[in-house]
Amino acid sequence: MSLEARLQRRIQRHGWDLAADAYEGLWQSQLSPAHQRLLQWAAPEPGERVLDVACGTGLIALAAAERVGASGRVTGVDISGRMVELASRQADALGLANTRFSRMEGECLACEAAGFDLLCCALGLMYMPEWDFALHEMHRVLRPGGRIALAVWGERSRCGWSAVFPIVDAEVSSDVCPLFFQLGQPGMLAALCRAAGFVDIHEARINAPLHYEDAGQACDAAFVGGPVALAWSRFDATTRARVSARYTEAIASWRAGPGYRIPAEFVVLVACKPAGWRGRLQA
Repeated sequence: MSLEARLQRRIQRHGWDLAADAYEGLWQSQLSPAHQRLLQWAAPEPGERVLDVACGTGLIALAAAERVGASGRVTGVDISGRMVELASRQADALGLANTRFSRMEGECLACEAAGFDLLCCALGLMYMPEWDFALHEMHRVLRPGGRIALAVWGERSRCGWSAVFPIVDAEVSSDVCPLFFQLGQPGMLAALCRAAGFVDIHEARINAPLHYEDAGQACDAAFVGGPVALAWSRFDATTRARVSARYTEAIASWRAGPGYRIPAEFVVLVACKPAGWRGRLQA
């Protein structure tokens, strides 16, 4: 593991711990189109074993838990301990005894090989500094014939909120996801999945604008409840005012009355681990 990868993981862990409490209120409805398509394509079935990698506060994991029922089980893992804590509380409140959550890095899954029927990763892979390691780990923990369902942000030019990264980088070296939008380039995610051993790959692009009531809500989503929360936490009041003004200016063309309708694109992909994988390894 490189020093740069360790640094990025540490930044991600602390940043998402800070963002956790605000995350659902600012992002749940915005991410719903991608989440719904992922769940539709993943199609969790009663009795299945599901792993949700980069589970956050449990939006996908809890939905999957209801679908697999009491005879199934869902495990959610995330690099952020605070995210895992909030997800566990929600599972308890809903009485979902078939669900458990643990803090874990996506590139190093402490899970048995071939232990899951379905693996989901909704808008988390972009944050992992070593995508190939993560996808090979995902492949390892799926049973032969198991399914993977992924969602990532699309191309930078189609995600109006992407201005947040250069605005923050102009103030401090944030080291947050330098290649964040690369997975959204045409064919990139499918090629990585194919290289990790997945087959029967299907991919779709979803255009789903982000709606905000006003500039304050748009800025909170960008800075407080998202990937740059750690940098934001270290800004003084003057710097916060400056970066908020710059971001508001960057999204000005998508203003609709007092609110904003910011363009966004998602890529959703499903694939399978070959049913004969184990046989080929033994041959």
